Amino acid sequence: MQMIVDELYPQALKVTVVMDNLNTHSPASLYAFFAPATAKRIAEKLDVQYTPKHGSWLNMAEIEFSALSRQCLKGRISDKETLVQEVSAWAKNRNQESVGCDWRFTTKDARIKLKSLYPVNNCKN
Repeated sequence: MQMIVDELYPQALKVTVVMDNLNTHSPASLYAFFAPATAKRIAEKLDVQYTPKHGSWLNMAEIEFSALSRQCLKGRISDKETLVQEVSAWAKNRNQESVGCDWRFTTKDARIKLKSLYPVNNCKN
């Protein structure tokens, strides 16, 4: 995070970072690693957006990166401009085709596999 804030985006007022909901992904972890003043400075510059705790958002992003890698980035790309053009064309095509995910993990499956996360309803009507 320090490299992102200090080296990659030093002029940015805020840097939005998307993270999954691990307990280590909090501003408190900065204080465990850096001096308090440095941790505070870094934390104040970050706009952390967390993915849903038990969602598939991160999986969808990983699937898209995998498809990009397999379909677009197989060979060597000689320069940044070509890379930008190739990825832009791939993304435009992917969006026009409205490619989606076919999730097979149903609510019923979730209630079995993640039973500790679902409340028990003992009401009898």
